[in-house]
Amino acid sequence: MLARLNLTPQKPLQRAYQRDPEAIERWQHDTYPSIARRAREQKADIFFWDESGFRADSVHGKTWAPRGETPVVERPGQRQSMSAASAVNSKGAFWFATYEGGLSGELFVALLKKLMFNRKRPVHLIVDGLPAHKKAVVKDYVASTNGKLTLHFLPGYAPDLNPDELVWSHVKRTGVARNPLRKGEKLGPKVHDQLAQVQQNPELVRSFFRHPSVAYISDL
Repeated sequence: MLARLNLTPQKPLQRAYQRDPEAIERWQHDTYPSIARRAREQKADIFFWDESGFRADSVHGKTWAPRGETPVVERPGQRQSMSAASAVNSKGAFWFATYEGGLSGELFVALLKKLMFNRKRPVHLIVDGLPAHKKAVVKDYVASTNGKLTLHFLPGYAPDLNPDELVWSHVKRTGVARNPLRKGEKLGPKVHDQLAQVQQNPELVRSFFRHPSVAYISDL
């Protein structure tokens, strides 16, 4: 009966009940278009920023096997973890950095300084509401750039509005996830190399902005 109704078993998308649909609509139809207009007037670049964590013992995706015979993927028994931050631009630009541990306000500032190093054009950087992004030390640094860097905050509990989330989804379904570490290999260099490959592929970067969830981005 379900098949005749064109219904199939699917993994549901997860949405926080704290999401504010009105705030999301304002962001899509008012706030972001205003940011895009301002960036055009200033000849500035717009980047979307996000952080993610990686684990060497994490296995993503599925594979094929005879029915009733669960496949086995060998992975390192030693736990290794690595964090990374990236910023993605609809024109195909991609910046990234890897680091260990969690993100503090001070570390966020250090990463922002790397992002802004030798940049000639102003940057409008769109981030989520992570507490580290709103620390006083961050506000002080942004103010010290005299308008060269401006932060904008996405609505709460709406990661689907950020195309950088799609970068992490892609990276975690490929790379180390498909080719687990071998004896003696370290997670950090593997993650760095994979992100470097993304950086060298502007067409792949632009493809993340074609997803329906980020169709509101108007500076393509």
